Amino acid sequence: MKYIIAIIQPDRLDDVLAKLEEKEIHLVTVTNVIGRGRQQGIAEVYRSHKEPGNLLRKVKLEIAVNDEFEKATTEAIISTARTGNIGDGKIFVMDLDKCIRIRTGETGEKAIG
Repeated sequence: MKYIIAIIQPDRLDDVLAKLEEKEIHLVTVTNVIGRGRQQGIAEVYRSHKEPGNLLRKVKLEIAVNDEFEKATTEAIISTARTGNIGDGKIFVMDLDKCIRIRTGETGEKAIG
């Protein structure tokens, strides 16, 4: 099992979610976050609002998948979130030791879905 965290541009979210849905990856948690990376000091315009370079608006996706969905998940995110500009984001892939579905008590791959 893998736990995938992706930090992407907010305007790419709908495209990424649609692509994940195409690949039958339905279980996604989305959080609005602020942060900075190599963009530090670079002001950006987002929906006609100028964002200062210190901390920029981003979206964090958290996705738990079984091993066979790891490649499809990362490829879906990369293919739709990439613009070729600084600030496109990052993807972190970590091993997931345990998952428990609270409602049924199922564990492991069954609990992910």
